[in-house]
Amino acid sequence: MRALAAIATALLLVPQARAAPEEYTIDRSHTYPGFEVVHLGISTQRGRFDKTNGKIILDREAGTGTLEIAIDTTSVSTGNSALDEALRGEDFFHVEKFPRMSFKSTHLEFDKGIPRRAMGELTLLAETKPVTLQIEHFDCTQKPFLIRTTCGADVSTVISRSAFGMSRWAVFIADKVKIVIQIEAYRVNAPPEPQPSGG
Repeated sequence: MRALAAIATALLLVPQARAAPEEYTIDRSHTYPGFEVVHLGISTQRGRFDKTNGKIILDREAGTGTLEIAIDTTSVSTGNSALDEALRGEDFFHVEKFPRMSFKSTHLEFDKGIPRRAMGELTLLAETKPVTLQIEHFDCTQKPFLIRTTCGADVSTVISRSAFGMSRWAVFIADKVKIVIQIEAYRVNAPPEPQPSGG
């Protein structure tokens, strides 16, 4: 009896193996950051960026992780070529000097293993400001045709464009801008597939 108790105690003292953090690469062909801003006080102007890259690391057991995303501002697209050209100019994204904007998280907040908020810093033009991204939807799937586990999320936040030095044309364009990002990312460090046992 004492021997069994000793074995049980020893097993409890052995460190339990933890799952490795999950690493994901953002799928550029299914990730499109966008923005929404009120125009003339009467309608919502929408646009998006067509070139994006980044990565996600999730440690669900520890409740930690990181989100990094870089957006090529030269790829801004509204469906209006004249407006796109204006947005690339000095009054707005000034892409010749600042060809990208980026977000890097400092903390992810989880609820029952699901990331719900990403607190971090947004760099736009010459300014870096604290921003919290709300993760409104998050789910993962592993379909046979996908080969790798793929996760998707819808995230959003609202910023003041003037806080980043983008203050011109305030009469026509509102200061508050909603940023929305449709993200898909595929896992790059999936555990090896179990091998069939020999007969």
